[in-house]
Amino acid sequence: MDLFDTKAAAENLKEAPLAERMRPHTLDEFVGQEHILGEGKLLRRLIESDQLTSLIFWGPPGSGKTTLARIIANATKSHFIFFSAILSGIKEVREVVKEAEEERKYRGNKTILFVDEIHRFNKSQQDAFLPHVEKGTFTIIGATTENPSFEVIAPLLSRCKVLVLNPLKDEEVAKILQSALTAPERGLGHLKLTISDEALSFMAEQAGGDARVALNTLETAARLARDSSITLETAREAVQKKPLLYDKGGEEHYNVISAFIKSMRGSDPDASLYWLARMLEAGEDPLFILRRMVILASEDIGNADPRALQMAVSALQGFQLVGMPEGRIILAQAVTYLATAPKSNASYAGIDAALAEVRKSGGLAVPLHIRNAPTRLMKELGYGKGYQYAHDFAEGYVAQGYLPDQLRERKFYDPTGHGYEKTIKERMEWLKGKDDKT
Repeated sequence: MDLFDTKAAAENLKEAPLAERMRPHTLDEFVGQEHILGEGKLLRRLIESDQLTSLIFWGPPGSGKTTLARIIANATKSHFIFFSAILSGIKEVREVVKEAEEERKYRGNKTILFVDEIHRFNKSQQDAFLPHVEKGTFTIIGATTENPSFEVIAPLLSRCKVLVLNPLKDEEVAKILQSALTAPERGLGHLKLTISDEALSFMAEQAGGDARVALNTLETAARLARDSSITLETAREAVQKKPLLYDKGGEEHYNVISAFIKSMRGSDPDASLYWLARMLEAGEDPLFILRRMVILASEDIGNADPRALQMAVSALQGFQLVGMPEGRIILAQAVTYLATAPKSNASYAGIDAALAEVRKSGGLAVPLHIRNAPTRLMKELGYGKGYQYAHDFAEGYVAQGYLPDQLRERKFYDPTGHGYEKTIKERMEWLKGKDDKT
């Protein structure tokens, strides 16, 4: 089960993809993740001192999770076992436990168990690790592209230190590409290729922080190169169209929709259009986007611009009529309108305050004068007595109470003074002035 047998790796080196051949073997070769691997940083100290605790590597594809596991395997004095969550189950967990116990009993070795894609294990499979992590049978290192808060059970997560790996920076990816281009044995150095600065920058940028994608692109570009030169045109041909990191059922889905909503709430039409484009290009359901826009129109704009809700609902209906690709224009119009509209959450805050009051005070009695009185008995009991019909008075207003007596002075809606709510606020102040005179 140990996949890091160096002899076998050497025999297969020439046949392996460039991304596999160029995997760093030591910390000094590793590029990126300085926040955990720089001099004096946590992970470097743990590796160099051979004092590893259980860890979870959380990061996007190509950020170095498996590579770091291989480096730990080379650097640590512990027995190292690679364990794939895709290919393994409870049976294999028992075999690993037995192997780790034998290593400790007969050879005096500690065991590090690297679990690739640990988020693919279900709860019972993750539970199977717990007693052995607690007893110290092995130290576990899990790798995941998914948020461990959601994908790793709490008891196991509490026993692990989560280390976040970031997407590589463009300059770090460019450094990896340059190294691969010149490395004589593991890389493409034997081809004597040259690459233009524009091509190198383009490939680094298009990789999206994923070293594996970048190296695969370079390998393709090397095959397409003419006259031993990789030009910008060659790089573009090699890249084609890369898929966007966007899992409709995963964390990135929620990250991007959150950025979209917050950009509109923050009145930034450019950012709003960018995140809209990200979702559309990644295949998000436009109707999901539009439903969120309808919510935002009331939650974040409200009466500051009452037309915003009309715009959002019209966009939803308009999109249903025409679909894509023309529907993107309807989406863009609505998004830019909502982003640039004046903002108020007063209605949103008002209903939440009213709900809180109802939950606190319960079903307070409806004042008699505004009760319905469809029968003679109800009229005799005083239902509706004293009610004043607003349209019988000048300007369609008369001062009278509508809340239960216990809440007579309670205010739930407080208009902000932004956009049309400024007019609402002024009218409410004027009405209050008329109340004070009566």
